[in-house]
Amino acid sequence: MRAPRILVFATLLIAAGAAAAEESRLDAIQKSGALRVCTPGDYKPFSVARADGGYEGLDVDLAQSMAKALGVEARFVKTSWPKLMDDFIDKCDIAVGGISVTLDRQKRAFFSDAYMVNGKAPITKCENVGRFQTVADIDKPGVTVIENPGGSNERFARANFKQAKIVIFEDNTKIFDEILKGNADVMISESVETLVQQKLRPGLCAVNPDKPLQYGEMGYLLPRGDVVFKAWVDQWMHLAKATGDYDRSLAAWLK
Repeated sequence: MRAPRILVFATLLIAAGAAAAEESRLDAIQKSGALRVCTPGDYKPFSVARADGGYEGLDVDLAQSMAKALGVEARFVKTSWPKLMDDFIDKCDIAVGGISVTLDRQKRAFFSDAYMVNGKAPITKCENVGRFQTVADIDKPGVTVIENPGGSNERFARANFKQAKIVIFEDNTKIFDEILKGNADVMISESVETLVQQKLRPGLCAVNPDKPLQYGEMGYLLPRGDVVFKAWVDQWMHLAKATGDYDRSLAAWLK
């Protein structure tokens, strides 16, 4: 009697796998002709909203390349860091734009395999680099830390700074100017962004971006439970890296 039971179980597994494949977002995207991409659009070098309504950046280029590989168009959907997860679940197939991999986000969505290893690093006026080498250096009375709302930067600041003053600034595209103006002393962000911003804003310097304060990874948000779509995205990224397409796109946005 054992063999028939094994056969029934195997049949159920095959049926479940077939059902999962039929229900995958991968098929729905190809049928609809569009890959809906949620992005906050305020995070260089990953995704930045342009004045004409379009987007540009590393993740924008990669999302467009991904859509092309699927034979569809990429349709970008504006969101914000506080609303990122809700908007992604309600409106999009994938979310991009410098999204840190966190266990909290993983509760509601899948992540693609990490496409970048990153970490949190301070950025400050160049004359203050020596003052802000460590978390302990920053977490002192009289120090003002500025962060954008709703993302992993704010969570890091609130978890680590108990004595320093934390100021939340809504516009992530102008937040670094607040340091130059003297309205804040330091910001914590991904090390790659601190490197980009020190090039864009003379007078600001990344603090030890090669030795970040916290290990971090970046990935794309994907529908929870959809292993078929995740497998496709991961394979696409693997090939993009293996062929050099990823490195060429990255170099273009970090130059």
